[in-house]
Amino acid sequence: MIDAQAFAAAGAGPRRLDFVDTVLVVIFLLGLYLGVSLAISATVPLTCAPSGLAGIVMLWRRRDQIVPKHLAGLLLVVTIYLFSVLAANNYSFLSKRFTGLLQLTYSLVIAYAMFLTLLHGERRQISRILLTFCFVIIIGCLLENYAGLRRLSDAVRDRLYDMNQVYDADLRDQLLYGRIRPKLFTSEPSAVTFAYTHFSSVWLVVSPWRYKLLAYFGLIGMALFVLPGPTLVLMVFLAAPYLVFLAGTRPGGRASISRSVGAVAMATVLVSAAVVFGSIFFAERLNELATGRDASFFYRFTGPMLVAFDMFRHYPWAGSGLTGELSITDNVMNVYMNSPSFQAAWRISRVADVLTNYMWLHWIYLGLVWGVICLVAMSIWLRMLGVPSVLYCWTVWIILGQASGSYVGPKTWSVMLIGAAVSILAVNAPEQQRATGQATIFRPGVRLPRPVASPS
Repeated sequence: MIDAQAFAAAGAGPRRLDFVDTVLVVIFLLGLYLGVSLAISATVPLTCAPSGLAGIVMLWRRRDQIVPKHLAGLLLVVTIYLFSVLAANNYSFLSKRFTGLLQLTYSLVIAYAMFLTLLHGERRQISRILLTFCFVIIIGCLLENYAGLRRLSDAVRDRLYDMNQVYDADLRDQLLYGRIRPKLFTSEPSAVTFAYTHFSSVWLVVSPWRYKLLAYFGLIGMALFVLPGPTLVLMVFLAAPYLVFLAGTRPGGRASISRSVGAVAMATVLVSAAVVFGSIFFAERLNELATGRDASFFYRFTGPMLVAFDMFRHYPWAGSGLTGELSITDNVMNVYMNSPSFQAAWRISRVADVLTNYMWLHWIYLGLVWGVICLVAMSIWLRMLGVPSVLYCWTVWIILGQASGSYVGPKTWSVMLIGAAVSILAVNAPEQQRATGQATIFRPGVRLPRPVASPS
């Protein structure tokens, strides 16, 4: 803990992203949205390439703000993952696992660069960027649905993505939703809804607007009309960790009992509403799920969960190893074929394509023992970064993991570190401004001083 004078000397000054930082943040978010990859070699892709390039530049620009203990924490996390790779059996897949470790390290580094950059910004400015992204997605999807943008979008998609990445289930969408869902330059509709859900939930946390919760439900309503999909149900769930772990919390993680009880009650109502919400707006999709006809849900949740439990039984020490799906192909097929929710008519071209839940991939890749060790190491790093609530970061990470795979990719760890950054801004910024009387640069890892009353 430092006193007010030391803090002022260390960080007083305007806190706002300049033009270059703003452009870099936009490019980073755009990279997460598109998910475009560039092949560095035959076996190593640069996933979310625009995000990677922006992240490298952001890291260079924020190099003077890198805290040594942050690097120590990052090194601890990478080292733990290295040991998990070495602990996994069947060394014939070791090179593949090291490729996964390289991708994971890249993802953590650029996500950390985004973390530092966001902490340098001001809440209103960051919230405007996120809200603009959400409105652009909504408007773009409207243009794709009703103004002929789909032809251009499809042409761009054919150029950006491999043929096996391009979504081709338009007929299914027409049966389930009564129309073709917009893809807006991404590989599939779920990429659009995931980005919209993620950016909207981050906006809810970082926005200083008093009535933002009502506006958040307005964003959900617009999305239901423009880009329907079950991922939108997660938007309701994502409001719960914000209310429970951050809303009304002061620096140091303190909150009054009355605020805590009220937040938990509101979160309970929202979770219940999410269940009702899903049953009303996605009744046909739920019917497919109940009758075992929804392959997408099986590959996103049921299947990966069953495989993770199988790993606990057969490989509890270190799982399959990072990106080690090929080493457990037989296990995955046995689990799927023995599941009453799986239909033999469903085609499986690659094992990685049917394990698309990064939360369960954590346990599939790492097993029970190393999975817990890595979870603890990541939690220690988050605490070193100065997050007010580690539980908030993990809860958001888990919720969004139900709609995304690619455990070692930038999207996965950007969810974690963007959440860490905005939680710090949301909790510390009001106290910071009252303590200094002006907007100041927040120093990550440094607790802010409490304001001292001047002598009368």
